[in-house]
Amino acid sequence: MAVITEGEPMTQAAPVRTNAIIELRRYRLRPHARETLIDLFDRAFLETQEAEGMSVIGQFRDLDDPDSFVWLRGFSDMPSRAAALNAFYTGPVWAAHRDQANGTMINSDNVLLLRPASPDASFAPSHARRAQPGAADARSGLVVATSCYLAPRTDEAFARFFESAVKPHLVQASATVLAALVTEQSPNTFPRLPVREGETVFVWFSAFPSLAAYETHLAALAQSGSWTAEVVAEMERRTWRKNEVLRLTPTARSLLP
Repeated sequence: MAVITEGEPMTQAAPVRTNAIIELRRYRLRPHARETLIDLFDRAFLETQEAEGMSVIGQFRDLDDPDSFVWLRGFSDMPSRAAALNAFYTGPVWAAHRDQANGTMINSDNVLLLRPASPDASFAPSHARRAQPGAADARSGLVVATSCYLAPRTDEAFARFFESAVKPHLVQASATVLAALVTEQSPNTFPRLPVREGETVFVWFSAFPSLAAYETHLAALAQSGSWTAEVVAEMERRTWRKNEVLRLTPTARSLLP
């Protein structure tokens, strides 16, 4: 853990990397265990994972589920994913803390392996400075992840539909669209950590300065005739189940939003 002396900034730089492969990880936790995991994660698992060549893009509380922890991890490609995960999960940091981390969890296998839906649709490389361990948890931003469940081999068409029809309405209603991702269909290069396979899922991430701003955004969309009558109807035609929406609040050391 870094030692902070008087006059030092209370933030530190995170590595700037381009993420072509992204994991959306959702953990089902034991009751009242989330704050224990967040404290451990933010203290022990950020710089140590990034030192092995991966990116911790963001980590969050699920606003609608007190026993859920959600985070995003990025890699430059599938081979480097295998190498980075192997290095971390066979290394001393995970060995020292795995029992405590695993003790907070009921299930950690709800993981989507994703890639950008188009060349410019990934999370932008972050130049933000991450707060130091022990920083006060006073973040007010909100990240919303919307998952659309598609039929096989329809992801490219849906990506075009999102870019041409969905995204303009979101932006007009004051959303900041952070990324648009789709299932990476390559075999899992690190089977020790399972991912959800045999699915085609499109996920977009939007950022808002507050929960109130998000509610204003939803109201603006609801008042748009073209959104409700055309875009939503077309989205429902292209998906086989109701969209899944996660309202996520960042931990103190998250780089998003």
